[in-house]
Amino acid sequence: MSVLHQPSGQSPEKLADRQKLKKLPTWLSPLFSPDVLAPAIVGLFVLLLWEVGVRMTHTPPYLLPGPIAVGQTLIQEWGILFPALLITFKITIVAFVAAIVSGVLVAVLFTQSKWIERSFFPYAVILQTTPIVAIAPLIILWVRQVVPGQNSIFVSLVICAWLVAFFPILSNTTLGLNSADHNLINLFQLYKASRWQSLIYLRLPSALPYFLGGLRISGGLSLIGAVVAEFVAGTGGNQSGIAYQILMSSFNLQIPRMFAALFMTTVLGILIFATLTIISDFLLRHWHESAVKREN
Repeated sequence: MSVLHQPSGQSPEKLADRQKLKKLPTWLSPLFSPDVLAPAIVGLFVLLLWEVGVRMTHTPPYLLPGPIAVGQTLIQEWGILFPALLITFKITIVAFVAAIVSGVLVAVLFTQSKWIERSFFPYAVILQTTPIVAIAPLIILWVRQVVPGQNSIFVSLVICAWLVAFFPILSNTTLGLNSADHNLINLFQLYKASRWQSLIYLRLPSALPYFLGGLRISGGLSLIGAVVAEFVAGTGGNQSGIAYQILMSSFNLQIPRMFAALFMTTVLGILIFATLTIISDFLLRHWHESAVKREN
């Protein structure tokens, strides 16, 4: 008979409690994963080098402020910068949702007829390749003729951000819908499934990973489109976004304030990407190769 050796004076219950103490809470464990710790350490090292370099070279703040000066400015100007960031975030979300709805609907339409896809997909490419800076003034001018008042600026900015975010969702979703297994398509046709049945039960599930990949691209692009549109519009007042604060800071040589606004915009972009990544992993975790963990 085999005997399990245990440390003297410790029962199995005490050993189990000791192991539980060593384990971190479930919500804390992702924060201590290599995916988070490695970039965090690199980021802290870069900030340290930045602060030391600025102090050793005596660089004036109007040329390059140090991280400490940027942090102090961020705290002091929080009451102005954060509401402006919320306005930009609102434009980003509205444009992003509009890009999701329109991109998916147009992609589904493309998969119903190759002639429709061949006829209209080149124009989607034209929208993607047209510089938003060049057409934003026209969009603002046209929208003002249709939408009166201050709402015209908001609608114009949403349209500009939508134009930037629309194509990745359309392109990825169309590719996913067209990438369904041909053997399964033949099987659905053999059982005389309708187009909508094939779409709902075959094409849409197979397109989900492609669609989610397009979301992660489009989320960041919608923020970029909103910021670029705000730069072009140059609107001030209570409805001004974070881009206007960056412009005013640069004009007034308030460079620490400009860096603080840029930092807030960057953090917002990271949060959008991280949120969409979590949603993607959650939806694909049980069945797709990109999210399923290998046993070995």
